[in-house]
Amino acid sequence: MNTLSLPSDTDLAEALVPVAIEAGRAILDVRAGRLEVSHKADSSPVTEADRAAETIILRHLERLAPGVPVVAEEAVEAGRLPSVGREFFLVDPLDGTKEFVKGGDDFTVNIALVRDHVPVMGVVLAPATGTIYGGVHGRGAWTAVGSGGRRPIAVRTPPERIDVVASKSHRTPETDDYIARYAVGDLVSAGSSLKFCLVAEGKADLYPRMGTTMQWDTAAGDAVLRAAGGMVEAVDGGALLYGPSGAEGVTAFRNPWFIAAGKVPILSM
Repeated sequence: MNTLSLPSDTDLAEALVPVAIEAGRAILDVRAGRLEVSHKADSSPVTEADRAAETIILRHLERLAPGVPVVAEEAVEAGRLPSVGREFFLVDPLDGTKEFVKGGDDFTVNIALVRDHVPVMGVVLAPATGTIYGGVHGRGAWTAVGSGGRRPIAVRTPPERIDVVASKSHRTPETDDYIARYAVGDLVSAGSSLKFCLVAEGKADLYPRMGTTMQWDTAAGDAVLRAAGGMVEAVDGGALLYGPSGAEGVTAFRNPWFIAAGKVPILSM
C-alpha cells in the first residue's frame, strides 16, 4: 500500500511524463537564448535551465503528491534539504549539464520515487532528442520518441563480448581497470542517466561507475533499469540503496561506487 497521498506508482509515472516534457521544453528554450553558466562550490556548472526545469517539476509534484518530501538538486544546493521518511522523490532537473553547455545531446530530466530505499518509479527524458523512458517496479519499462508510440524495453541476453557504456565526462582509471576484466565488444561513452537507459533497452550490457555521483543523478535511471530486469549494485556488495546515510548535510545523499548491469555477472572489486 502506498503511504501519504500518492496515487499508484503507475498512475504517478503517467502523470509525470508531461511534467518531464514541460521541463525539457524549458531547458531547450534557455539554450536557444543567451546561455549563462555559473559554477557551484564543487566547480560543477549550473544554468538557468537547471533552475527553470526544477521549478516546473517541484510545482507539479506538490500538486500530484502533496506533502511527500522532494530532494531536488538545485534546492539542496540552495540549502533546502528536507527530512525524508520511507517514501520521497529524487529530482535532477538537468543531468549532464556539462554536455548541455557544450551543445551536446546527452542531458536528461530525471524524476524518481524512492520507497524503503529502492527506486520504484522513474521517468527520464532526453530533451534534445525527444526520447523518454519510464519504469515502474513490477510493471516493466518502456521508451518512446516524440509523439511516437511506446515500446516495452528489457535487458538483453549478452553477446559473447559484452558492450559497455561509460561516463563521457567523468571516466576514471578505476573504471577502466574494472572494464578490462571483461571481454568487451563495443565501449561507448555517454553522458547523464542515459547510460542506465542504454543498458535497460538492451543497447549495452554493463555500466560501471567508479566515481562520485549523487542519488538524484542515478535514481530515475536506476528505476528504469531495474524495471527492465537489470540490477545496480554498490561495489562493496548489495543493491545500491537510496536515502540519507549517517553523513552530514548533502553528503548524506552521495552514492558509493556502483555497477549497473543487465544479465552480465557483476564481478567483485
